[in-house]
Amino acid sequence: MSLVVLWTDALVWLLVVMLTLWSRVALRDRLVRERWQQVFASGMATASALVLLAYVSIALLDSLHFRLADGQVRSVLDLLFSHLLVQTERTYSAPFATIEYVKSVVQQNGTLQQVYQPLHHVRPDQFWPDVVWGLVTGLSVTGVLWLLRQRFSRFFANSIFARAPRRTFWFTLGLIVTMLSLMWWLSRDFHVFGTDKVGNDVLYQTLKSIRTGVLIGTLTTLLMLPLAVSLGVMAGYFKGWVDDLIQYLYTTLNSIPGVLLIAAAVLVMQGMLETNPHWFGSVEERADLRLLFLTLILGLTSWTGLARLLRAEALKLSQVEYVTAARALGAGHGRILLRHIVPNVMHLVLIAVVLDFSALVLAEAILSYVGVGVDPTMNSWGNMINAARLEMAREPVVWWSLTAAFIFMSIVVLAANLLSDRIQQVFNPRN
Repeated sequence: MSLVVLWTDALVWLLVVMLTLWSRVALRDRLVRERWQQVFASGMATASALVLLAYVSIALLDSLHFRLADGQVRSVLDLLFSHLLVQTERTYSAPFATIEYVKSVVQQNGTLQQVYQPLHHVRPDQFWPDVVWGLVTGLSVTGVLWLLRQRFSRFFANSIFARAPRRTFWFTLGLIVTMLSLMWWLSRDFHVFGTDKVGNDVLYQTLKSIRTGVLIGTLTTLLMLPLAVSLGVMAGYFKGWVDDLIQYLYTTLNSIPGVLLIAAAVLVMQGMLETNPHWFGSVEERADLRLLFLTLILGLTSWTGLARLLRAEALKLSQVEYVTAARALGAGHGRILLRHIVPNVMHLVLIAVVLDFSALVLAEAILSYVGVGVDPTMNSWGNMINAARLEMAREPVVWWSLTAAFIFMSIVVLAANLLSDRIQQVFNPRN
């Protein structure tokens, strides 16, 4: 077994390291720390943050890849749910079903009959033992963390969760751990969310799709932030020909329909990948490179809205008294921008980051649905919804693939929006 570092793996772990270092430096400022503690003084914000942390943790587990002895590339998440890779069925099966969803023609007693064949990897007698083991494991882990809370008391006292409601914190954490434990134990003997047309487990596809959604939401947002912040602030501060040039740039981009622009760029990228197969040595590396290009394309085309918003705010801030005083005292443009303009627009950036994250998660689903998203071999909620399009038109209706993707995608989008509302309430100077 050897470590394999994909492009997106390197970027996401680099992002984790940078955010960790930035948070350690930023939270040393008492005012910044108190502001974030005020954010998480809300129970809703605390619960939403823990849900987002659970999604990010699953994405990080799926971003540690290894090459096995047989040459296959697997992540830590794949190893944890390795039983789902081998427990494949023949065709559709409903959640927790013991038989196939459609009848098959078999020969019995010399005649052809249509019957529901039993599933090969389901053990009905293990349902309640799996439920008990799942509850015991989840509650035990939560109980151990709760008993060790005194050891982490100093950490919590100085962290952003210092004012978080303790009941909400522990209830949400326990619920998340227990649900994950239940899904793992039940997945050993059942198909929790059923199987698709070729018998693959839908729960495994849904969990694997978390990495795609989180990577597109985070990497794309952070790729477009430098463009949006620098161009928007410069346009509002310098005005004149600088403002005209930047306005012309983002107005031109906005005049092109977003889906058509992204689709054209993706098709060009897809043709480039097909003519250069030597760039990647496996299917996983090819799909990962396409995901990387997709994040770059989305980042280069989604910065205009935030730039326009920051331009308007910078226009207003450039006329306030302290900026005029700094200019009169001989402060340079760079110092005024870094010390007076940018810090006073960061509340808009924070709100936009969280909102754009949820919007980009939905954008990936839409782009994959129309066929210009991630690679078809990569698990994503958009690919699941695209595959479910034909399943919903058959009789009987195969509803669980669409439902599973919708539930997991809705949870992360709802959590991001609830957290952004709280951030707006706390960081908005007008409040």
